[in-house]
Amino acid sequence: MNPRAVVLLSGGLDSTTCLAIAKSRGFDCYALSFNYGQRSQQEIVFAERIAKAMQVREHKIIDLDLSQIGGSALTDHAIAVPEAPTSGIPVTYVPARNTVFLSIALGWAEVLDARHIFTGVNAVDYSGYPDCRPAYIAAFERMANLATRAGVEGHMLHIETPLIALSKAEIVQTGTALGVDYSLTVSCYQADDHGRACGRCDACRLRKAGFVDAGVADPTRYQ
Repeated sequence: MNPRAVVLLSGGLDSTTCLAIAKSRGFDCYALSFNYGQRSQQEIVFAERIAKAMQVREHKIIDLDLSQIGGSALTDHAIAVPEAPTSGIPVTYVPARNTVFLSIALGWAEVLDARHIFTGVNAVDYSGYPDCRPAYIAAFERMANLATRAGVEGHMLHIETPLIALSKAEIVQTGTALGVDYSLTVSCYQADDHGRACGRCDACRLRKAGFVDAGVADPTRYQ
């Protein structure tokens, strides 16, 4: 029997590549997505398509309304999504998002008797989010093994971050080599109701540059 893994799946380029890597390593993959009150609901639509196309064992969508606390352009419509490069941690950072998502993934991993959680966080071509950094991931993994029955009983849990040290171009090249259909993904912070990307936000700029630098045709549909 193949080992099981929970894979966080947002419908974007990075998480889809992460899922492809997990599958290539022989894991039975259980995809986990979040309807967290984000500005673009197309994330959920695309995540469902990807999960079906990549034949995951199960796909859960958790309803979790982080718009109730706000504090981010992705969860508060009163805060505009920036369309020009900014310095420091941008307003698209969602407070505690990765901690919440990984915690729920951790719970499901225990239920599934899975020892691995895959997340597509990246610390090279990314927006500067503090919860995408190696030190954060290492700290969360330590916590996970202190706070769970599995960890206490010696069944170590591992947070897998295969993209963390890759450039966006390297991520595109890796996924392309694994047969990822990037036309099924959306990375835009404000994609319209037809799943078309704005082409201007930080996520779109990083994605565009990744395809250009990788020498791979960009299949993204833009507004």
